[in-house]
Amino acid sequence: MIFCIEDDNSIRDLMLYTLNSAGFEAKGFCDGKEFWEELKIQKPQLVMLDIMLPGEDGIEILKKLRRERETADIPVIMATAKGTEYDKVIGLDTGADDYLVKPFGMMEMVSHIKAVLRRTAPRENAGILSVGELCLNPIEHIVTVKGERVQLTLKEYEILLLLMGNIGRVFTRDQLLEKIWETDYIGETRTVDVHIGTLRTKLGECGEYIETVRGVGYRMEAKK
Repeated sequence: MIFCIEDDNSIRDLMLYTLNSAGFEAKGFCDGKEFWEELKIQKPQLVMLDIMLPGEDGIEILKKLRRERETADIPVIMATAKGTEYDKVIGLDTGADDYLVKPFGMMEMVSHIKAVLRRTAPRENAGILSVGELCLNPIEHIVTVKGERVQLTLKEYEILLLLMGNIGRVFTRDQLLEKIWETDYIGETRTVDVHIGTLRTKLGECGEYIETVRGVGYRMEAKK
């Protein structure tokens, strides 16, 4: 189920028609109030979220989703107005998984949705990854530190999965932006630094396993 939050009726109807034609189930909402009511009933696979909405805007909705344990891992694609680079950066920093710039094509939207869903699908054959007292279970999508579960946003989880699966390998900020966000967006790599910072904080002492390679990027190393 895909939830589409878009206040323009004609655009929303076209999005729903396209998604249904592409084999997805989809529901549309004109504002945050309708969306939150439906979220109490069912959890979507992904949310298409417009930034400019009446009442509660898209950024505030995204922040609420990422704060709550039950919704923190729902993939979100933000729709931003053309030329508003600030909105793109804020959306990515807040935890958006991808973005589309309006006006966007419907097939482009479907392509982005499929790409995000592929990245977030559980990997059945993946084994548990461990570094020191940090463990990650790709099948159950669970991260623990010293046996205690840690709640991460989807992007934080994907960064950690990449680093733990490549112990000792250095990833530049641009590489992380490309691999995790799967975008050719050439913007502030500050987005990566923000996510690394929050990830380290949530991992506590195990956050030290994520090393900064000055002038290059980041890598995962187990502390002895």
